[in-house]
Amino acid sequence: MSKQVQSRRLTVPEIAQRKGGEKLVCLTAYTTPMAALLDEHVDLLLVGDSVGMVLHGLPTTVGVTLEMMILHGQAVMRGASHALVVVDLPFGSYERSPQQAHESAVRLMRETGCQAVKVEAGEGIAETIAFLTARGIPVVGHVGLRPQAAHVEGGFKAKGRTAAERERVLAEAHAADQAGAFALVVEGVASDLADEITRAVRAPTIGIGASPGCDGQILVTDDMLGLFDWTPKFVRRYGKLRQVISDAVASYASDVRSGQFPGEAELYRLRAR
Repeated sequence: MSKQVQSRRLTVPEIAQRKGGEKLVCLTAYTTPMAALLDEHVDLLLVGDSVGMVLHGLPTTVGVTLEMMILHGQAVMRGASHALVVVDLPFGSYERSPQQAHESAVRLMRETGCQAVKVEAGEGIAETIAFLTARGIPVVGHVGLRPQAAHVEGGFKAKGRTAAERERVLAEAHAADQAGAFALVVEGVASDLADEITRAVRAPTIGIGASPGCDGQILVTDDMLGLFDWTPKFVRRYGKLRQVISDAVASYASDVRSGQFPGEAELYRLRAR
């Protein structure tokens, strides 16, 4: 019996019903092995366009394509059977019109099998969310710090520290919520603003650099596991895998150079007749 048959995947309504209840545990995933490791521990796996920076070495998420998101979405779906899987619509794949967003989202869901898509809040995003949800496509909104707008905003900067910014972010959250988003990622905003958003919207909020008062939390898994020298202020490192990997590779290199690898245990021998 396959893993998919043995396990039941969480649904969009079940995630939406967690508003004000048990906290949602969310992480990013981009590959089959990592998705399989995370799956039993989390409620939601996000195939984020952060994959461009984390795995492909891009300076921002702007260079990520729909084809890249489909490839990584397929990989994550092969490894996960419990968590709800959400895939980002990347920069340029949805901003032109609701119709463009619909075409991109349909392709993404058809080719990956994911349960929902995520869009960053911007001009006209409420119309797009409403258009998608009316056509059977569940949507997660994303407000606050918007990585796809890094060039316009001069980098990755926390939001909600001025009155004007607070009003804008709160308005974006209201608009996405009223348009039908079943969850909202709230990134890089002042903690009291994140709390205000959480109280104001019907959808559960998922914080990243926001507030413990959000309905759930998400981190980039590679940051949380300590795979990079530098991580954002809001990341807590739960592992030190960068050093573990470096030490393991150093030991391997030493054994190869000294002739200790491969040893007798790793060799094949002709069977005696």
